[in-house]
Amino acid sequence: MFRASLTSPERVAQQIRERILAGRYPGGTILRQEELAAELGVSRMPVREALRQLAAEGLLILHPHRGAVVAELSLAELEEIYEMRAALEPLALRLAIPRLGKGQLGEAEDVLDEAERVHDGQQLSQLNWRFHAALYRPADRPRLLSTIELLHLNVDRYMRMILTVMQHREQSNLEHRLLLEACRAREVERASHLLQQHILEAGQRLVQFLKEKV
Repeated sequence: MFRASLTSPERVAQQIRERILAGRYPGGTILRQEELAAELGVSRMPVREALRQLAAEGLLILHPHRGAVVAELSLAELEEIYEMRAALEPLALRLAIPRLGKGQLGEAEDVLDEAERVHDGQQLSQLNWRFHAALYRPADRPRLLSTIELLHLNVDRYMRMILTVMQHREQSNLEHRLLLEACRAREVERASHLLQQHILEAGQRLVQFLKEKV
């Protein structure tokens, strides 16, 4: 998803994906191939492939006669995604901690330092993923990490809203620091527990935040 050299469908998917995550295409928006092709200056074929890719990621729902529709997540679906994250990410961390080196720990700390200086929701969401990915990557479980990344992507547009709320940001930063400290100390059980609680409580805060916005 983040390779340096992107094929045309991947490049188109990246552009459409960012528009969905940024809220330019809200849930329920109908996206038509011919309109997207004209707007992006490409043929319909890469657009068609891009829409299939985004549907596989859970961002779109494809309808034969209506075109592609931007998916909307219910509160129940959001809760389910966070429950899945709370099960899978501690597993990845358990596998990764014995292999965590100074490079990954330093990268994670640098990301946290940067996040404390940023206020933009898109940047904060990207930094949040970079922090978690730096800690999980040494697990060397590509399928597991790909699944986790997809779960992050599915809630990204909602996370961008809450990450700009100061109280949530401060709490999240504190929890990240404690998690990093446990990883550095190789405290597998403590780190796994902190991560699971971090994810579950973040999910609860997000659901409550969205309920209040309705």
